[in-house]
Amino acid sequence: MAKGTVPVYIQIHDQIKNEIQQGRWQVGDRLPSERELSVKFKVSRMTLRQAIQTLADEGILERKIGSGTYVASEKVQEKMSGTTSFTEIMLSQQKSPSSKTIAYYFTTPSSSEMDRLKLAENENILRMERIRYADGVPICFEVAAIPAKLIEGYSKNEVSQSFYQTLANHGYEVGHAEQTISATLAAEQIAEYLEMKRGDAILRLRQISYFADGTPFEYVRTQYAGNRFEFFLEK
Repeated sequence: MAKGTVPVYIQIHDQIKNEIQQGRWQVGDRLPSERELSVKFKVSRMTLRQAIQTLADEGILERKIGSGTYVASEKVQEKMSGTTSFTEIMLSQQKSPSSKTIAYYFTTPSSSEMDRLKLAENENILRMERIRYADGVPICFEVAAIPAKLIEGYSKNEVSQSFYQTLANHGYEVGHAEQTISATLAAEQIAEYLEMKRGDAILRLRQISYFADGTPFEYVRTQYAGNRFEFFLEK
């Protein structure tokens, strides 16, 4: 793999995504095994698995327990109105929200993150991974990508505890969001984070949030415990 500041698993993510877009693998095709891919990319299976999981979180790949990893088909989408702030949702239901930050670091964006946040090639992002709780019960695990230039000068606490409130405090007006929901099964690490069993039902949400002027400011991939959370759509 090419050397540089881009994490190796992101380089693998981008290459596999590019090969799918170029038609090397079609919708429904089964990818080579993790062992074969780790040999191809000359990385550990742990690194390879991280790249595959990131692609699965984005809905590009689908992991089937006991069967393998496949190129996912496009799913029927249902539009939802408004933006989704976990803190606001929990407070509206008289529950106490809290978070545990698993990772918080600045890095080069993946090609998917760059596209969705409309970033230039030389721009970095903050990648933040958190477990979100309601009354102390784990509800979801999320991975957020935020343009680094947007939060320059903000403290970690301002961003990781209630990002939307922080934006409001700094004069930003949050607009609409584009959201995609799909179903999947809990991988081993996610099951551990959410205190579930591997293979339990997961609701997966991908969301791009925009300011009122149409500028994207956040790309989030969230996995909700299927037995603890449901989405309500009103038309």
